[in-house]
Amino acid sequence: MKKKKYSFGKKYKDISETIEKRYNILIILVISLLSVLGIALFIIQIINQSTHSLKVEELSENIVFGATAPRGRIYDRFGNIIVDNQAIKVIYYKKESGITTKEEIKIAEKLSEMLEIDYSKVTDNNIRTFWVKQNSDEAKKRITDEEYRMLKERKITDADIEKYKLERVTKEEVESINPEVAYIYSLMNKGYSYSEKIIKQGDVTDLEYALIGENIEILKGVNTRLDWERYYPYGDVFRSILGTVSSTSTGVPYELKEYYLDKGYSLNDQVGTSYLEYQYDEYLKGTKNEYKVANNNYKLIKEGKRGNDLVLSIDINLQKEVEQILKEEVMTAKYEANTKYYNKSFVIITDPNTGEILAMAGKQVKEVDGKYKIFDYIPGIVTSPIVPGSIVKGASHIVGYNTEALKIGEIRDDSCIKIAATPKKCSLVYLGSLNDVSALALSSNTYQFRTAIKVGKGNYQYNKPLSVDTEAFDIYRNTFGQFGLGVKTGIDLPVESLGYKGTSRLSGYLLDFSIGQYDTYTPIQISQYISTIANGGNRVAPSLLKSVYSSDGEALTNKIYENKVKILNKVDTKPEYLNRVKEGFRAVMTFGTGTSYISSYYNAAGKTGTSESFIDTDGDGVVDTETISNAFIAYAPYDNPKVTFTVISPDISPANVPSYSRTAVNKRIVNRVTKKYFQLYK
Repeated sequence: MKKKKYSFGKKYKDISETIEKRYNILIILVISLLSVLGIALFIIQIINQSTHSLKVEELSENIVFGATAPRGRIYDRFGNIIVDNQAIKVIYYKKESGITTKEEIKIAEKLSEMLEIDYSKVTDNNIRTFWVKQNSDEAKKRITDEEYRMLKERKITDADIEKYKLERVTKEEVESINPEVAYIYSLMNKGYSYSEKIIKQGDVTDLEYALIGENIEILKGVNTRLDWERYYPYGDVFRSILGTVSSTSTGVPYELKEYYLDKGYSLNDQVGTSYLEYQYDEYLKGTKNEYKVANNNYKLIKEGKRGNDLVLSIDINLQKEVEQILKEEVMTAKYEANTKYYNKSFVIITDPNTGEILAMAGKQVKEVDGKYKIFDYIPGIVTSPIVPGSIVKGASHIVGYNTEALKIGEIRDDSCIKIAATPKKCSLVYLGSLNDVSALALSSNTYQFRTAIKVGKGNYQYNKPLSVDTEAFDIYRNTFGQFGLGVKTGIDLPVESLGYKGTSRLSGYLLDFSIGQYDTYTPIQISQYISTIANGGNRVAPSLLKSVYSSDGEALTNKIYENKVKILNKVDTKPEYLNRVKEGFRAVMTFGTGTSYISSYYNAAGKTGTSESFIDTDGDGVVDTETISNAFIAYAPYDNPKVTFTVISPDISPANVPSYSRTAVNKRIVNRVTKKYFQLYK
């Protein structure tokens, strides 16, 4: 048998050739890839170098904003500036990373030489803290080994150790410290470590400002800037409703943080915090300078500008006069007999056709250090409900007409109503036979009682129990709400109270409701009520804003928004019913209870009101004293209403005082305010 022969040399030769071929292919492939890479690098680094450099620059740059820009101005209806801006110089400190306590102390010492600082607020604790910081090694030595052992065993805390250090600073050591330096140091370390600290602002002199600016290099972290603060050419006139603005050092207040962050604000932005500044912040806020930062260089890419300007419906000169009248009359009344509980009055003047508020004022008197002092109380117009009294009888008439519980011209006797187990319910005096107009003119209570009984489908018999359909309460409240009583008025302010709604539905309370002796309403609701009657039944939202102008170019030339008349609803009644109420209101001023309130020359229509209220006189949260309040509403002229007046004075006297012994403060205010209005608006 022949053995098979194998050729190993040939086999190895074939493998070698295969490897060599593959190696050559790999070399070609690597060279190709390197060539492609080289070409790509050439394109990137040479041909497209500028394009890619720009992209790198864009990725490495940041957009930052400058300091807060000035807010928009606020004008009155005639173009008078009532809120402006003024620049204030600020010296501030922002801790730099790595700065030592010794360096901060030296900075505080240098600042004390450059600045006049009011250090009256420096505390003993500030001075002791400064000594401890200045003499840290010595302060540590005053802590005993036992105290350090207790600290290690967690029987005391680090806070206890620091407390011991402060306590062991001697009186002589305290007296050796310059209080001004200690105070500046405390300002530099107040609050969060790396937040901005105001050292001095507002009263910084030009010399101080220049000194700091020239020495910024050696005063690490200390700098200067110009901030903006609100300036009020008319002082305190209408001040509370204009609102407040946060400072640049505090930024957005904590309680408003979520509100402003949701709107895209930064936490260090200067923002409106109350009333009109808050309500219209998005118009008023300025636009900051916008910078592009790249390679530590700043480039302005968008210049900031002042916020938009508001024009209000307010006549600031009328407002000023009304506030002065209130100051004088409120103070005068406080020195009259039986005014122990009286302390405030309100005035509102509006255009009934547009809802524009021409003036709104409130003044309150308080005893301070044994003397009476007047305070602004305008916010009470939207937040302080009162018992309105007879001024609501116009709306009560409409309820009667609408439900057929009252007919135009209906005659009724003014005799008292007597329900079993309750006192008689009467008018102030017996008024004889009355129709619907004279009932308003002379302010009959029993006329309204009889209407309410019919609305409630009650069967009245003298000195017998009375039962009414409780749905009557809803009928009254729904109709009153159409006039603005007991509902939000829609005024353009961030706060507004509704007033109080009685919960009991006993028959006697329905009668009280009909004469304004049950639910309570705010002065602004009462103002909307008389405006709704005056303009023919349209409930118009009261407003303070007329228009908004861009701050670009000349002042008040580029209007960007105009406030439109907002009709919230129309009173659901017949024109003849509303005209009958207007006729009754005219009679009030010609032969009724309001004849001497406004000069007959101005052809006004209106309604007086006296109500019984209850107040808490000892601050224990329980009402304990019955008082009398006065209210007055009017519009003029009767045949073409252009203005409404609302004047309210709560708690003018205790309830047991006869009418002739009560102050006439409300009437005097009406007299003077209306006379001043007609002088200015001839």
